[in-house]
Order: sequence, then C-alpha cells, then structure tokens
Amino acid sequence: MAIETAAPSTALITNDIVLFGLIAGTLGLVFWTASRESGMWKKFYTYVPALLLCYFIPGVYNSVGLIDGNASKLYNPIASRVLLPAALVLLTLTIDLKGVLRLGPKLLLMYIGASVTVMIGAFFAFWAMGILHPQTVAGDTWAGMATLAGSWIGGGANMVAMKEVFAVDETTFGQFVVVDVGVGYVWMAVLIFLAGRAEAIDARSGADTRAIEDLKQRLASYQQQHERVASLSDLMVILGIAFGAVGLAHAVAGPASAWFGANVPWARQVSLHEPFVWVVVLSTLIGLGLSFTRARTLDGAGASKIGALLLYILIACIGMQMDIKALADRPWLFALGLIWISVHIVLLWLLGRALKVPFFYFAMGSQSNIGGPASAPVVASVFHPSLAPVGALLGALGYATGTVLAYIVGITLKAMAGA
Repeated sequence: MAIETAAPSTALITNDIVLFGLIAGTLGLVFWTASRESGMWKKFYTYVPALLLCYFIPGVYNSVGLIDGNASKLYNPIASRVLLPAALVLLTLTIDLKGVLRLGPKLLLMYIGASVTVMIGAFFAFWAMGILHPQTVAGDTWAGMATLAGSWIGGGANMVAMKEVFAVDETTFGQFVVVDVGVGYVWMAVLIFLAGRAEAIDARSGADTRAIEDLKQRLASYQQQHERVASLSDLMVILGIAFGAVGLAHAVAGPASAWFGANVPWARQVSLHEPFVWVVVLSTLIGLGLSFTRARTLDGAGASKIGALLLYILIACIGMQMDIKALADRPWLFALGLIWISVHIVLLWLLGRALKVPFFYFAMGSQSNIGGPASAPVVASVFHPSLAPVGALLGALGYATGTVLAYIVGITLKAMAGA
C-alpha cells in the first residue's frame, strides 16, 4: 500500500507510458530468455523461476531510483482495478467448479490457520522484541502492529481501518507500511520460488495431492479438447467479455458499496463499504457464471493465456513498489516483522504437515492472508493459471475477517504494552 505525498518524484522515469514500455520490455525479455531450449539460460531457469524475475526486476528498478513505483498509477488503478478483475474473469470462466470443490475443507482450514498464526505471531514478536530490543516496541508500536495485522489478515482497507480505530499517527503508520511491503513482498517472492518446487516438497512431506493433480489434469484435458487457432473474432470476444465484465463490476461496485456503507451497520466490519471488494467478488462471480456456458470453450482460443498475461503485468506492477534498500533503514522494526511472519510460517507449516495437505494449500492459506486478493491469485497461478480465482476468493474472504481479528490483535498488544 503506497503513501501519497506531495513531494515530486526524483526517479529517472516518471512518465507512466514510458514506465509501461519498460515493464513490457522486461517481461518480454524474461520470457524470451526462459524459452531458450539450451545454453546458459536453460540452466539458469532450472533454478530461478521466470515469475520470480518478473516480480524482482521491477523491484530493482524502484530500489536504484530508475522508477518510482509508489508514484505511478500503473498498479492503482490500472493493474489492480482493471487488469486483475479482467484476469479473474478469464481464468474463472475456464474453471472446473466440481474439481475446485473436491479440494475439500482442508484448504479452508489452512486459511483459518493462517489468520490465527498471524495473530499468534504478532503477540510473540512483540514479547520477543521487548526482550531483544525494548526501544522497538516502546511508544505506539503496538498500534502500528495493529494496522499491519489488518493488512496481513485482510488487506489495505483493513489496515486503514485499524489506523482510524487506534488513531495511529502518520509516521508510525508509514513505517509499518514499509514493513508490510518489505517483509510481505519478500515472503511472496519466496512462495513463488518454492511453488516451482511444489512437487518435490509434496513428495517429501507425503501430502495427499490427488485432488489438486486431478483438477490440473481435468483443466489441461478440457483445454486440449477445445484448443484451436484463435481468430480475430475469438480474441475480440475474449477481450469484450473480460473488460465488459470489469466495467459492469465497477458500475455495480460503486453504488453497492455506498449503499451498504450508509445503510448496513455491520458493512464496515466486513469491508462491504469498499468498492474494490465488490469488484473482486463480482468479477469472480461473473467468470464463474460464464463457466457454465459455452463461453468456457474460449479457453481453447487462449482465454486463460490472456488472463495469465494480464496477471504477469500485475506481478511486475506489484514488484515495482518494493524498495529493497528500505529493508536496511529500520533494521529492528524489520526484525520485528521477520519474527512475526516467521512464527506464522512455522506454525502454518506444522498445521499443513499434520493435515498432510499439498504445498498449494499452505501457499494459498498464507498468501491469501499476507498478500490479499491482489497477490494471492498471482501465487495461485504459478501452480496453474486456472487456480488464480481460488486465491482471489480466499483473499477476498480476508476483507470480511481482517478488521475484527486485527482489532483483537490491537487491544491485546495495547494491554501487553500497558498503554
């Protein structure tokens, strides 16, 4: 989440059109080198996933001052509010709902477990840092942690809600926004890296992968059965459905969120007053409805590939907000964030081992909390493009729970701080 500021950008590239060209060229170069069948690139991409570079390289651009990702409008509104819902429509219309339902209740248990372990991690990190470096948790650090809990259980809307509830000052809030981006996005990069090794991880852990493998095979079989050379008409229909649905979702989201915010007392507790929540949910539901029609055959003409292309642009736009140098600015505050997320990771991993779930379940449980609906589909798409809506739906669920659970974190930390 970016903090708006009136200060002019000092980046070398400030024109969003030029920036988009740089991002597009970078993605093209990554995919071109990744497609090489021999030589050094073949060996390189054996160890480094192409998706990780699509995310990391724009972060390097931002860190060295070539671009200013936080000042750009490429992520918000273009990538997150237009390209993400369009991708969700295209990827959801190809989905096999029966196969997704076969993933079972363990996926939901991992999501719930992720929320609980984020809360436990907050309490442990505050206690541990009080021993290691008491100055870090002095003052209103507890309130800043409440805002971060809002983001790591729900999303940006929940983070802002906690800022207002606990009257967090701008400086503290800004510091925890940096921790959110730095620690959260680094964890996303780790998940993307590990997703490419999910098969080996599942083999070692003895996880039951039958449901997820069956879903992948059914999706691949359906796509192969209807595969054809896309005509101009096919491509126009695909784009018409995708962006027409996005327009419809936004048209409904504005009035719906305003009405719920004004007339439903509990709407703000579950973020139904936020238009973005409605956009994500409506786009996914539109795509889901289309999956029961002949529109699903458009996957054979490349609907899911176009959806994946839009997601890769989103990945790069998320990555360009990361400032690698900021990790060194407040080392103890980042240490607090690292302890926090490490507890979450370890406890969720132990839960996954106990339930014998595939690595996909672990990744989705964690990223749908830590990342939310904007980035959970990205990680899900690494496993299979058509799994992106699973991440979106779980991420959107966090909006409903994030405010309440983060409030519990806040009042508990306040008591621990003696404030």
